[in-house]
Amino acid sequence: MSAKWSYIKDLKDHVGEIVTIKGWIFNKRSSGKINFLQIRDGTGFVQGIIEKTSSEETFVKADKIKLESSVIIEGKVREDKRSPYGYELDVNDIEIIQIPLEEYPISKKDHGIDFLMNNRHLWLRSQKQFHILHVRNEIIWAVREFYRNNGFILVDTPILTGAIGESAGELFSVDYFDLGKAYLTQTGQLYLEAAAMALGKVYNLGPTFRAEKSKTRRHLTEFWMNEAEVAYYSSNDNMHLQEELVSYVVGRVLERAGDHLKALERDVKPLEKVQTPFPRISYDEGVKLLQKKGFDIKWGDDIGGDEETGISEEFDRPVMVYNYPRKIKAFYMQPDPQRPEVVLCDDMLAPEGYGEIIGASERINDPDLLTERIKEFNLPVDSYDWYIDLRKYGTVPHSGFGMGIERLVSWICKLEHIREAIPFARTIYRIHP
Repeated sequence: MSAKWSYIKDLKDHVGEIVTIKGWIFNKRSSGKINFLQIRDGTGFVQGIIEKTSSEETFVKADKIKLESSVIIEGKVREDKRSPYGYELDVNDIEIIQIPLEEYPISKKDHGIDFLMNNRHLWLRSQKQFHILHVRNEIIWAVREFYRNNGFILVDTPILTGAIGESAGELFSVDYFDLGKAYLTQTGQLYLEAAAMALGKVYNLGPTFRAEKSKTRRHLTEFWMNEAEVAYYSSNDNMHLQEELVSYVVGRVLERAGDHLKALERDVKPLEKVQTPFPRISYDEGVKLLQKKGFDIKWGDDIGGDEETGISEEFDRPVMVYNYPRKIKAFYMQPDPQRPEVVLCDDMLAPEGYGEIIGASERINDPDLLTERIKEFNLPVDSYDWYIDLRKYGTVPHSGFGMGIERLVSWICKLEHIREAIPFARTIYRIHP
């Protein structure tokens, strides 16, 4: 084949030209005299048409093709507004790279979620998953762009750590040579705090692990998290940064991945309302609102998934619930000087029932108070000697947050379950494939 290799996403630039497409057959049908091949190449989808009268040899090749055959196809690009892809390919030659010996396990017939997850390595090839992962890609690019545009420095924090970031009961532990136990990180926050004292404004983006035995549609045991930390930021500064980040990401996804959202049948009108400023309510106000709506909750209780939905459905964009009781939040959160029973923190709740997407706080900056809190949580002080050191040498007020990428993907794509928001989901029931 002598025609230039083109990706399907670029066919709009080659109307009337003969091009070569390298990809796979994800569907096919025949009318007897015409073969219709549905082709994908990782960048998009297009239909190839082969008429028997034009080339019987190529038509016979097309007859032999099975689903997920890998092929190189040459044809002329034609605009077709009736086509769901906008363009079609009049095929004049096919080179078959491989024809599967067995029937493709995932075909047009319906399958249960367990079957699809067991075959996740193949399910990724479906159109829905293609669009979800393209949206995820744009989300991650937008996150990185936001920080670059705002003067943040990327700091890659460790995955193996000796310091517990959140709760000791939610850790995956491993034997670490002769040094005893190490843990898969729950958060890179503690290390980002150290970096913030050196670089001012820092962020990370990487995998984190939680061994919580949760079975909800919002939880994974391995997920990707973006965290940021800024020296001299108050809790209010922190909330402003969060809303700027989320509105930026949503705006970029609407701009760059609108076609993918449309293919997912996502109503983008709610996303178009995600503009700053976001509404803010105190924990106190949140409890009163939930009680008024009939929830069985009292001051001091944590706000769970159902309660998050109850609050967020009152707003048309993400809402920030701030200043939770000290006893239900992490050891490192700064108490409110005016109300020491609460801490300077916030959770950002996504609308449409998707719950918490960001957890944040101002951090304790006094070494004695931090040591006291570590002991209160029955954590080993020796493991945090370096973390306490940060408060001994040039301590300053500072704040930060963590944003779950999969929860963001789930909300923006309006997915029913978080397992589709990551290429290979890890849950309490699944580590294969």
